[in-house]
Amino acid sequence: MTGTSSALSGDAARRRGGARFALARAAGATAAGLSKLTGRGSGTTIGGRVTLLVDPDAMATAAGGRELVLVSGTNGKTTTRTLLVAALSTKEPVVSNGGGANLPTGLTAALAGDRTSRLGVLEVDEPFLPKVVAAVRPRAVVLLNLSRDQLDRYAEVRRLAGIWRSALEGPGAPAVIANADDPLVVWAASGSSDVTWVAAGQRWTYDSTSCPACGDVLERDGAGSWRSTGCGLARPIPSWTVSGRTVRVPGGSSYDVELSIPGEVNVGNAALAAAAAVRWDVAPEAAFAAMAAIPSVEGRYLETTYAGRPVRLLLAKNPAGWVEALDMARPQSPVVVSVNARAADGRDPSWLWDVPFEVLAGRQAVATGERSRDVAVRLRYAGVEHVRVDDPAAALRAAAGSGPVEVIANYTAFQVYRKVVARG
Repeated sequence: MTGTSSALSGDAARRRGGARFALARAAGATAAGLSKLTGRGSGTTIGGRVTLLVDPDAMATAAGGRELVLVSGTNGKTTTRTLLVAALSTKEPVVSNGGGANLPTGLTAALAGDRTSRLGVLEVDEPFLPKVVAAVRPRAVVLLNLSRDQLDRYAEVRRLAGIWRSALEGPGAPAVIANADDPLVVWAASGSSDVTWVAAGQRWTYDSTSCPACGDVLERDGAGSWRSTGCGLARPIPSWTVSGRTVRVPGGSSYDVELSIPGEVNVGNAALAAAAAVRWDVAPEAAFAAMAAIPSVEGRYLETTYAGRPVRLLLAKNPAGWVEALDMARPQSPVVVSVNARAADGRDPSWLWDVPFEVLAGRQAVATGERSRDVAVRLRYAGVEHVRVDDPAAALRAAAGSGPVEVIANYTAFQVYRKVVARG
């Protein structure tokens, strides 16, 4: 009798939980619709927030019965998520979150809004990865990199690596696809019993000069390998390697990866995405072919025109990202450098002094954005010829010559430029 009563009680609880989730979904959809109707935004954040207010377990419930892969890291989350969605979509429909909605509210909105797709790819903001892993129980997690980013909002990167490690070790932990070239990522992933190591590259090394495990100096050999002088933590032997635009996969086969989006860093991102996709039996050649068809990623790398002049938009949010964006910029093209310091960017722009703007010497730059004066001072000390123009559209017109213009902007400044070029 007791067993029967417990079963009935469990059934009642599940029915109540299902009813609460249904109510939460409806409330979230209504809030999102009102947000769109009143022109206040896409509705994703407010929709997810309302859903979670009504049902705090909504994200876990919405993830039930799905096979999910999470993507996290300081730089490249959105691009890698987009590449992985393209690869997995060769098998079946995939639910995913977009528009930078990578907090639990955005993840909940994406999962609650699509109740049919069995597969899902979610990009997750770094500090929230442990919480999301515990809630949605993903099949796999892709770890890209860790570097300093918005220290007025987030913890130091070693602490982030530590909470990642705790979330990814022990029974029931997901499989991990990790960048073997980033010591912080390696330490975080090493707690997992199922890791695929990908040599995806790490151009920016200033945030990993000491061992995350013991604190001693990391020795680098100049060929990509690194090792702790104290505890012996070292770069693992990768099963996937990237050299230029060539990706070598387990078994020895090599693929020349020709993406439509620029940058060797994105070949590394593609390798990480393909290494995840093979766990769903997507062949590397099929994965890379699907990725090659992506022309831009939510405006990133967008090639367009403004007032008849070619313009390309590049997003860079922190020193590591700026290093890659500056490397992507076409040689000799003028560069519009646009920086804001709103909450979504991080209020402190002192990171500008870590960016090697000296590589722009010999070409003209235009400093703009809400922190254009900070940018102009940094460019002056870098020896870069520049002008300062506050208005974003006028800054484009101020770029020297008549050839292509590169716009490199941080997060909210980038959104401004997406609107400027759309009005064209």
